[in-house]
Amino acid sequence: MFIHILSEITDEVVEAFKHLMPQLTDTSAPPEEHALERMASSEHSYIFLARAESPSGRIIGTAALGIFETPTGIHGWIEDVVVDRSARRQGVGRALTKACLDKARELGLREVNLTSRPSRHAANQLYQDMGFEQRETNVYRYPLN
Repeated sequence: MFIHILSEITDEVVEAFKHLMPQLTDTSAPPEEHALERMASSEHSYIFLARAESPSGRIIGTAALGIFETPTGIHGWIEDVVVDRSARRQGVGRALTKACLDKARELGLREVNLTSRPSRHAANQLYQDMGFEQRETNVYRYPLN
C-alpha cells in the first residue's frame, strides 16, 4: 500500500472519489474536479490517497485533514475517511489515519479531532485502538440551506 497527499487532479482521481464517497455517505455528492483542485491547493486541507501496492496502484481509500486557527490555537480535524469495500480490514484506514496524524505532528498541532457515526463499529474500534479518546461533548449541526 502507498499513501500520498493529493497534489494533481486527474480523471482517475475524480473517478475514485465518485466510487468512494457513496461508500461513506449517501447525503453528499462526490466532489467535482474544481472542488478537488481547490482542496489540493489549499493550505488548510490535506487530502490523502491510499493506493494498492505502489504509487501507480488503484486508489483504494482517502482521508482528509483540515487545519484551522482560532484564538485557542491551531486545530486539526480528520474527516471523510473511507476505504473501498474490496480493501477493508487490510490496514488501509489505519494507514490513512496515521498519515493524517503524522502531518498534524509535522505542522506542530497539539491534538486532532474526528467524529464517527456509532454504527461504524470497525472504524470506532480502530480509532480507539489508535489512541483516540472519546470526548464528552455534544456536536451540533445547523443546516444553512
